[in-house]
Amino acid sequence: MSIRPIKQVIHAKPTMEGAGVRLQRAFGFGKTHEFDPFLLFDDFRNDNPQDYMAGFPWHPHRGIETITYVLAGSVEHGDSLGNKGSMGAGDVQWMTAGSGILHQEMPKGDPNGRMHGFQLWANLPSRLKMTDPRYQDVKTADIPEITDDDETRVRVITGEFWGKRGPVEGVAADPRYIDVSVPAGKRKSLKVDRTHNAFAYVFAGSGSFKDASAPRAVPTEEVGESSTVNANAADAEASWQRAEREQHGQVGNRGLVLFDRGDDVVVQAGNEGVRFLLVSGAPIEEPVAWYGPIVMNTQEQLQQAYKDLQDGSFIKRH
Repeated sequence: MSIRPIKQVIHAKPTMEGAGVRLQRAFGFGKTHEFDPFLLFDDFRNDNPQDYMAGFPWHPHRGIETITYVLAGSVEHGDSLGNKGSMGAGDVQWMTAGSGILHQEMPKGDPNGRMHGFQLWANLPSRLKMTDPRYQDVKTADIPEITDDDETRVRVITGEFWGKRGPVEGVAADPRYIDVSVPAGKRKSLKVDRTHNAFAYVFAGSGSFKDASAPRAVPTEEVGESSTVNANAADAEASWQRAEREQHGQVGNRGLVLFDRGDDVVVQAGNEGVRFLLVSGAPIEEPVAWYGPIVMNTQEQLQQAYKDLQDGSFIKRH
């Protein structure tokens, strides 16, 4: 057994998408090699309806799959093929855009105004870029949940884990997407396919992945001219403390851990336990041409997609 070392710790950053939805983005619209086959990961947890009610009105996708996992509230969706429905707490939607689809996603909070969930984009290989679009809507009751002897709980959304297989099938990247809850103080080792890229995204409590990490240097933060030292001191101190925690592999809410190669991911739960998504997939290792919601292999294909949008031929009738 080899434990996966930590390659990088990333903290989700505030961004705005759709018609004005405030969310946190852990990665996306940057280098794709490290996360291949995954392209983007957004955390759209928000307790203020004004920050998400405008939603994501009609927009196109081609060449990718989008995976939406709802924790609280609901998301109503519809598309150009006539599909429509609503995702509630614990539900998952795996949408294969393939050759092209127009759809909308409109979030709605629970009785307390909470809208919590995540969206992950997965790339499609060139041979499937123009495949037929499809939806896989999965209700929470259909997602297997396993509780281990130490009370660790795992929901298996896709892939196989601990003898259970997730309900989402036929996904190009052969991914595993699991929701893991480790009780306070417990140390847990979780198998990951050695050939897959993998990351963990912490969204409740905190945990330490230090057993999977070699010693790392503590990054420093430059301080500006003397007139700005006081203004920057608090931020610099917070950055230093966070860097020290990361040196020991400690990750809290909205922290993403990108792992290097190995067989196992090891986590030591903090005093409040830790809950995180563990996602892995087989890298596609193909060129990426990406603009907005469309991801192809070449600039020519990308230009054709936008030409199709303009002349009304984007939706292919198979």
